[in-house]
Amino acid sequence: MVSFQTLYDAARRNWGEEQVTTLLPELNSADELHATGDDRYLSAMARCVFRAGFSWKVIAKKWPDFETVFGGFVPLALANYSNDRIDELMQDTRIVRHRTKINSVRDNALYICDIQQSHGSFATYIADWPEASIVELWFELKKRGSRLGGNTGPGFLRLMGKDTFMLSKDVSAVLLNHQLIDTLSPNSKRDLLKVQDVFNRFQQDSGYPLSHISRIMALSLQPQN
Repeated sequence: MVSFQTLYDAARRNWGEEQVTTLLPELNSADELHATGDDRYLSAMARCVFRAGFSWKVIAKKWPDFETVFGGFVPLALANYSNDRIDELMQDTRIVRHRTKINSVRDNALYICDIQQSHGSFATYIADWPEASIVELWFELKKRGSRLGGNTGPGFLRLMGKDTFMLSKDVSAVLLNHQLIDTLSPNSKRDLLKVQDVFNRFQQDSGYPLSHISRIMALSLQPQN
């Protein structure tokens, strides 16, 4: 079975050690995640939802307007948005007028408010979740949140600086090509738990966070000319 060191060596050959280091994602500590306001978590959720299947550059350019239109993404305020308010937002040209995604902001505000009741804050819920079972958090986001399935939930965690791996096409190819897993369906809990086991093993062997292991695995593939 291929070792993480073998994959890391391949990434260094492909890109150079300095470039590999530059490309590793930035992470926030548990204390930093705890200190982040729940409005920022809702904002990040919405940003990932709106950019799914859309131009990331367009969403990034318009995001200051999103912040204004959605009032800074205060969860309690958005959780109480009426259907009439949603209709008004559908007429606002400052944002992307996609009703299902706009509705998801209200739904995810309700989700965050629910977590606040049980955990004190959504920040605590995210910060305290153990990385060794991060796919379980993916399942929770998909089940209890709105439009947070697929890579949108993990992308939200990555955006907030929570340590998580990403199942990109390159990472999936490495897992399958090196027979680290036998099958990989993003909708299969069984398969995702097996992937978690691989990442946990690599993390124990290397000391690297999951997000760095994920990126190094992707970089281990030969770059396309």
